[in-house]
Amino acid sequence: MWHRAAAAALVIAALAASSPASAHHSFAVFFQTSRSISVTGVVTAVEFSNPHGLIHLTVTRPDGVVETWTAETNSPSILVRRGWSKDTLKPGDKVTVKGWPARNGARYLRMQNAYWADGRMIGKPFDPNAD
Repeated sequence: MWHRAAAAALVIAALAASSPASAHHSFAVFFQTSRSISVTGVVTAVEFSNPHGLIHLTVTRPDGVVETWTAETNSPSILVRRGWSKDTLKPGDKVTVKGWPARNGARYLRMQNAYWADGRMIGKPFDPNAD
């Protein structure tokens, strides 16, 4: 009986230890690295949190259809190094986000850079060697 309990404890410990590693996804699995898109919209919410931040946008297409988009950002620590803070974007701000689109066609992208409505870049540019 003791051996079964010990074996079960080992299995549970192994599963628990492997969970954090599998929780973080591979970039190339989820995003199309061969192209970038730009989405312009109004910020509805910002999540400045780990492991990645999120910018939620309401986007009005040229044909008038309103869509909801989400841009995944770097972690807050990298965003801070790029000149962002948790208060950089606020609901109601109009921005353009450039990034890699989701492979599955969802209205979701991984942010490379973001721009204010007047075209100024928000923070420092994306640097693949530093980010």
